[in-house]
Amino acid sequence: MFRRLSRWTVTVPLALTLAAALSGCAAGGQAAPVASAAGGEATTLTVFAAASLTGTFGELGKTFEAAHPGTSVRFNFGSSATLAQQIVQGAPADVFAAASPATMKTVTDASLATGPNVFARNKLQIAVPADNPAGVDGLADLADPKVKVALCAAQVPCGAAAVKALDAAGLKVTPVTLEQDVKATLTKVALGEVDAALVYRTDVLAAAGKVTGIDFPEADKAINDYPVAVLSKAPAPERARQFVELVLSRQGKDVLTGAGFEAP
Repeated sequence: MFRRLSRWTVTVPLALTLAAALSGCAAGGQAAPVASAAGGEATTLTVFAAASLTGTFGELGKTFEAAHPGTSVRFNFGSSATLAQQIVQGAPADVFAAASPATMKTVTDASLATGPNVFARNKLQIAVPADNPAGVDGLADLADPKVKVALCAAQVPCGAAAVKALDAAGLKVTPVTLEQDVKATLTKVALGEVDAALVYRTDVLAAAGKVTGIDFPEADKAINDYPVAVLSKAPAPERARQFVELVLSRQGKDVLTGAGFEAP
């Protein structure tokens, strides 16, 4: 009899606890906050960021998680134009970091973010395979029809910057491929599928050993500003604000400039 009573006294509180949790979820439509191992609330922070920020934001995400126990930072990296459209179409996100003011404007015009801050600048380089088989040494070489060139599509920031740079040089380049973000464009070079591409110098630095970067003067006429903003429908607005503060902080700037970005 004693054993049965002991088992019942343990089981009932557990059953009541589970029932209360399920009842709370059904009533509110959302689960109650989950306690983390450190005693705080477990939170997922979702950051939509330009593909060229993959390395730096990945590092800042780890820094943020260490400073905020129980918070997990989840990234969606890709073309800024595509990410902006996803946000406008209702994709849940807390922070948007774009590779151009134009793509951020898509989001602010939809009243989904206010007061974006420019946190970094980036400019183009010519990327060639490590052995540079086509002997490219300047922008004019990309106009040679014998040189296979990859560019970002014109609607994405790295593509828009390439158009500006080529226009400034008075050159017409016919690419063999147009890619949807800078990482995909650089991959074509690293794999030896093209002779050259116009990509951000930060991506060239990140691919050190696989590609070589060549500076050209017209890149100064096509510098991209990178804005970041907390989204107005952020599921975790306080954590979003804190993440943006980290990006804008001295620590954030050091990570970005260390990767080849310029300070705004």
